[in-house]
Amino acid sequence: MRMQSTNALFRRATLSSSSSTLSIVRRSTLTTGGRSFATSTSTTQTSTTTNSNSSALLQTPTRTQSHPIQRLPATTNPSTTRTMASACGTSSPSGSHLEKIPNTSIRILRTVSSVRRFRKHLTVDSRSVALVPTMGALHTGHLRLIRAAARDNHHVIVSIYVNPAQFGVREDLSSYPVTWEADCAALAKLDRELADDGENLGRISAVFAPTTGEMYPGGFPGQEVDSKGSFVTITPVGEVLEGSSRPTFFRGVATVCMKLFNVVQPTRVYFGQKDVQQTVVIKRLVEDFLMPIEEVVVVPTERDARGDGLALSSRNVYLGERRRAVANVLYRALKAAEGAYAAGEGVKEREGILGAADKVVEETLKEQMALEPSRRVRFEVDYLSLADPETMMELDVVDTSKGGILSGAVRFLPVEEPREGEDLGHSGGPLVRLIDNIILPGK
Repeated sequence: MRMQSTNALFRRATLSSSSSTLSIVRRSTLTTGGRSFATSTSTTQTSTTTNSNSSALLQTPTRTQSHPIQRLPATTNPSTTRTMASACGTSSPSGSHLEKIPNTSIRILRTVSSVRRFRKHLTVDSRSVALVPTMGALHTGHLRLIRAAARDNHHVIVSIYVNPAQFGVREDLSSYPVTWEADCAALAKLDRELADDGENLGRISAVFAPTTGEMYPGGFPGQEVDSKGSFVTITPVGEVLEGSSRPTFFRGVATVCMKLFNVVQPTRVYFGQKDVQQTVVIKRLVEDFLMPIEEVVVVPTERDARGDGLALSSRNVYLGERRRAVANVLYRALKAAEGAYAAGEGVKEREGILGAADKVVEETLKEQMALEPSRRVRFEVDYLSLADPETMMELDVVDTSKGGILSGAVRFLPVEEPREGEDLGHSGGPLVRLIDNIILPGK
């Protein structure tokens, strides 16, 4: 894959505005229209992270991709504070409440007003500020985003907030991994590394860790599709694929990102390619609401150090060893589709490209179902997609001058018959929904 083409593809994927409409509403008008590609009958779902890319992997990456960073110009009780722990904060000796991560200069900011006071001084000094939005449970994918942000900005602010608005009513918000102390330790370690690296313009300056009451001062509006409240919707790109499977997801993402951008006023914002549809939604948000953000920077997907291609996600901690061994089936399917696209001559048709992915999925599922229940892994395909890079709408034929986006989502069902002493994963190994994507380059 030629990265020059991939970079251009990502630029095109987020610059088109001719087919998008959007609104801020007091009542959700989001529907689940658009074509559905689900092949599953399961009604239970889990969510993906705001900034996605196993919380156990808090060390620095041992395997860095060679792809250059791509730049695009410019929780069941929601009120519970699930991302903060006082053990990670310290106050100044003078008695003023100046909270920091221990043994670092990283400020912990918990209110909108404290972030604005902090940001005001940086504005006077004309310092660039990067924002890396996360929901915590930091892994090496998140750390890669922070490294990229520190390389090009004077100050990096990392937000840690488990946003209930992007969880559906049937998604178990209470089981989402909350690892505040480990996150603090990871940020402290990374900041020391950044200080020793002369190639960086800046370091981690602050963590914004608000409560839901702080983020939703009018009261949390709810997670139902028809909830009343102040929302931001981006359509039609937010209604297809992930938006079709999880109709409140992008409404929640767009709303919380609008709030974070308004509070922090960042120069640049950083997101991972793993959530490719999210990057398109965020770019539309920034452009169409005329937000003073210079760049939306998309960093290539960080993959597991085991080398089997599994994209890093905070949700990987739910898998356990048995399901983890099969969890790369989506990546293998997308790679097979990518191979079919590269090998074909002339017209690049949907049937041939996605047919290769379908074959991988079907063969893997057949192998698993041939095993006894105490050994097998059950999974269901939510969707496999071949979409236009600018609109995320499905393609029957790929325009090779533009390329396309291969993506998919797979639900891994709970282990059927656990063996004695078996590691089932975080929270006992609930249903896990994983996503991934590969960019098909244009010519």
